[in-house]
Amino acid sequence: MVSQPNTQLTRREWLAGATAAFAASAVSSNAVAASVQPKRVAAIVTRYEKLLHADVIVGKILEGWKQDGGKGPALKVVSMYVDQFGPKDLARKLSKEHGFPIFDTIEETITVGGNGIPVDGVISVGEHGKYPYNEKGQHLYPRRRFFKEITDTFEKFDHVVPVFNDKHLGPQWKDAKWMYDRAKQLKIPFMASSSLPTTFRKPDLKLPMRCEIETAVGVGYSGLDIYGFHTLDCYQCIVERRKGAESGVKSVQCLQGESAWKAVEDGIVDKKTLQAAIKVTPGASGTNPFSDNKASLFLFRYNDGFQGAVVMFSQFLHGISTAVKLKGDSEAKATYFEERLKPAVPHFAYLLKACERMIHTRRPTYPVERTLLSGGILDAALTSIHEGNKLIATPELGISYTPVDYPHAPHVDLDASPTS
Repeated sequence: MVSQPNTQLTRREWLAGATAAFAASAVSSNAVAASVQPKRVAAIVTRYEKLLHADVIVGKILEGWKQDGGKGPALKVVSMYVDQFGPKDLARKLSKEHGFPIFDTIEETITVGGNGIPVDGVISVGEHGKYPYNEKGQHLYPRRRFFKEITDTFEKFDHVVPVFNDKHLGPQWKDAKWMYDRAKQLKIPFMASSSLPTTFRKPDLKLPMRCEIETAVGVGYSGLDIYGFHTLDCYQCIVERRKGAESGVKSVQCLQGESAWKAVEDGIVDKKTLQAAIKVTPGASGTNPFSDNKASLFLFRYNDGFQGAVVMFSQFLHGISTAVKLKGDSEAKATYFEERLKPAVPHFAYLLKACERMIHTRRPTYPVERTLLSGGILDAALTSIHEGNKLIATPELGISYTPVDYPHAPHVDLDASPTS
């Protein structure tokens, strides 16, 4: 029986409209083009309120790329699960407006209350809500629990569909690796990512594939757990383009305060490359970032010998940037990964565009291994802090993958066919 107490639609109202809604899924006002049939998606979210991740991702399917009722992706939300209903919940209101049911369980959401899997994809947004923190400061969102229940449903009904997981896996390494292995086991098309690798870059920077990178330094801001992943994922989307592709990371250490700046002065981190990253980052003008005595430095050594470095500032800077010096260049090139708020937090539209493509093609738009590696570096860095800033050997991060040349905004055409 369909369980419906968490929706503004009554069970009778939903059942009456379900047949018409599914028949109408081939023609949607939010379709990219009339010739592209929207794919049906189940949305699994922690909380749905204005400007939370559920809103700026799933909301663009419901209300268009700009969330103004205009064109949107060739996707259609046909069911939803909400783990926590907050005081400003939008899910119930949208359920009634758009005609999709909200179910009490993830299995019912994926089966849409039936005895099979009629959806073409699942979008899992395990971000925001009231969840505990562990001793390392990691916010323990239920991403593994969500993925377990999603994949258990796939196994039960012997059918898999593509799954997108917002932000990093886990966030603890043991959970992230379990999710990755589970997806491999069941042969699930699987993606996960920050919204920023596909966002606008200022100044625009696109490195050629297989280029020779001599140094690269990333900078970030805010909390290490919440924004450390964004910063590492942006950094990794740049350095993965170096010659030799990606073979993973063999050690991670986090230095803080004076010891972080000593590593810069000692040349472990290239100071000129760091300065180039700082220069393009909001908040840098008229300040002295090197006086930030609470800054944290993530140092990670790749298996191919490349030195990874990301500085997380506690003040002065208010953005995420990466600078790289290529072989033969006299100076480093840097770019800021823009976090635009208007209209409707648009950098999430470009992330959703990548999800849309995967759901239509049943192939990941770019490798989930990048996200697995970035999240693993962050987990090891937080472990380093917890264990007195010691160097952490990371044989488990020997993650090899071949990057793809997927474009970032504004070069991704939001109105293009998702299969192109």
